Amino acid sequence: MKRGTFQLMKSVNKSTILNKIRLCEPLSRAKIAQETGITPPTVSSIVKELIAENLVEESILGESRGGRKPTMLLIKRNGHYIIGIDAGSNVIKGVATDLVGTILSETEIKILPHISKEYFLQTLKEVARTIFSGIKDKKKIVGIGVAMHGVVDVSAGVSLYSSNSGLRDIPIKEELEKEFNVMVMVENNSRTMALGEYWFGDHEEVDSLVAINIGRGVGSGIVDKGRLYYGAQDIAGEMGHMVMELNGRLCSCGNRGCFETFVTGDAIVKRAKEQIKDAPADLTAEDVYLYAKENKLDYLAILEETGQLIGIGVVNLIHMLNPNKIVLGGGVLNSEEFLMPAIHRTIQERALTEKARMNTNIEVSMLGKNATILGAVALLLAEIF
Repeated sequence: MKRGTFQLMKSVNKSTILNKIRLCEPLSRAKIAQETGITPPTVSSIVKELIAENLVEESILGESRGGRKPTMLLIKRNGHYIIGIDAGSNVIKGVATDLVGTILSETEIKILPHISKEYFLQTLKEVARTIFSGIKDKKKIVGIGVAMHGVVDVSAGVSLYSSNSGLRDIPIKEELEKEFNVMVMVENNSRTMALGEYWFGDHEEVDSLVAINIGRGVGSGIVDKGRLYYGAQDIAGEMGHMVMELNGRLCSCGNRGCFETFVTGDAIVKRAKEQIKDAPADLTAEDVYLYAKENKLDYLAILEETGQLIGIGVVNLIHMLNPNKIVLGGGVLNSEEFLMPAIHRTIQERALTEKARMNTNIEVSMLGKNATILGAVALLLAEIF
């Protein structure tokens, strides 16, 4: 056996056992051995380590056919804590969770438009401090996960560019690690949304999942076998910038005809103002939704068209990646009752094969606004599990 192979096997087995408990708890040691194929002595040895590391705990819950009840294993909820931060365009929100993603405390601070890098970092730290102060045993804090909109250098933990704020080169990881002395991980918000859905969205055990975030912009995250997929140059998932029209409307990225220029909240408002003569000058995407609820036909038509456009984007995604599941989220999906029928119909009309039409599972996020921040938490959980 090559040097290091035993430790690698032990690590793989440890991850397998821990995830088996996470997904199927409560479980007995015997059941874990039976379902994973890992030998009972190895299971017992690794479980002993997991208990010592405050990751797993025992509980007498099992049913017995006579004799002593089996000792069952569960993830130890209060064994460790994780801090998640969602650095949105208008609000920075922070939460503390346990090891199964239960939110224990939360706080948020609104941020002003046109802020400086220093102000952003100061506000980010203030949110983290508030959450930190509510956790009595600081030694149990695993780390901080940060979801940041825009382009992120994941390995360095630097926000390279945020189109919403215009800020560049924000050293988030360095600044937070210096102040709090814990591990910090930073990721793009659409990717964290995908990770949040994969970990906490009750999607059973899917191999591949894509989450599409449609709000002020459009982004997506791709999860394959539990891991985020980045692509060769780290831009996999930039769905908002796939071109839908050769010489279409100018996008914030500098190109024309991007998917983002058709389906964001701003795009919906622009189209409504162009197509509806008496549309108010101060119309918002929420207004379009409210007018549609009042059964105003012009506004219903705008959302119908938006659903078709989102559907075309989804069909392109199906043809390129063919994932098990597609989850839609973001502010625009607040209008799901008007969008989803058109999205489903477009998939039925345009998907290439019968299997793709019938078997692609597409739904709206059940986690809602918490998907992204729970994904920030999952960045750290993925390191543990």
